[in-house]
Amino acid sequence: RLLGAPWLGVQRIVVLEPRRLAARAAAARMAALLGEPLGTSVGYRTRDERVGGRAVRIEVVTEGILVRRIQGDPSLEGTGLVVLDEVHERNLVTDLSLALVADARQGLRPDLRVLAMSATVDADRFAAVLGTDGVAAPVVRSEGRTHPVDVRHLAPGPRDRPDAHVARVVGRAIADHPDGDVLAFLAGAADIRRVAERLTAPGALPPTVDVRPLFGALPTAEQDLALAPSPEGRRRIVLATDIAESSLTVAGVRIVVDAGLVRVPRFDPASAMTRLQTEPASRASADQRAGRAGR
Repeated sequence: RLLGAPWLGVQRIVVLEPRRLAARAAAARMAALLGEPLGTSVGYRTRDERVGGRAVRIEVVTEGILVRRIQGDPSLEGTGLVVLDEVHERNLVTDLSLALVADARQGLRPDLRVLAMSATVDADRFAAVLGTDGVAAPVVRSEGRTHPVDVRHLAPGPRDRPDAHVARVVGRAIADHPDGDVLAFLAGAADIRRVAERLTAPGALPPTVDVRPLFGALPTAEQDLALAPSPEGRRRIVLATDIAESSLTVAGVRIVVDAGLVRVPRFDPASAMTRLQTEPASRASADQRAGRAGR
């Protein structure tokens, strides 16, 4: 509907998605809704991939792409709307993107429209940031439909390896619940590979169950397999990082297994470098992950 708005005219819509996998998936979904091949009216651009040229009307980009674009063209000429998706995922580049877009709108492009979206953000605070002349921006609320979720806690044994415990819980979930796909949250790609090895061992699962890893460094074809609905008569187990927590919706999921861990970048003063560190996930993240089973 925004694409056909009179105020947009021939200008384009730029959509910011914080993660590369989510940017590609969002662009593919919008192109499918329009009934067009990806790259026609809808394209995307990440650090190492670009689909669609100057003719696209909706371009999904990652944070670094948007920041560099504003640095090269502070007025965002030819762009009528910037959509900032998942604005609750606060980090330096996300906040910089928001600040640069807000600054461009206030100083150079008062006609530029900005839409910030999130399922969990403090809407009133963002409305104040995006408002003009002391008047907060309007807030549009869309209530989603969710189903009740039964939460159960299964603690590992004193000598259990995390990957062994997760694989055992996933196998139990498949056995105890005859319907629906399983989404398991793990800290990183190495954890996903270890759990996948256990689940794909001979006899670990029924032959009608597929194990699908899902993380940003996977080849495109494997990402598509993880996101595609299961064929009739088959079930799938999607082993994902926190990218499936809010950036992506995996269709068909009725069971969520959460290892309760996340990999986050932390600065190490001893080495003066930033490295990924495994930490317990926050309560808000745990609630968000559990909610995937009720959608």
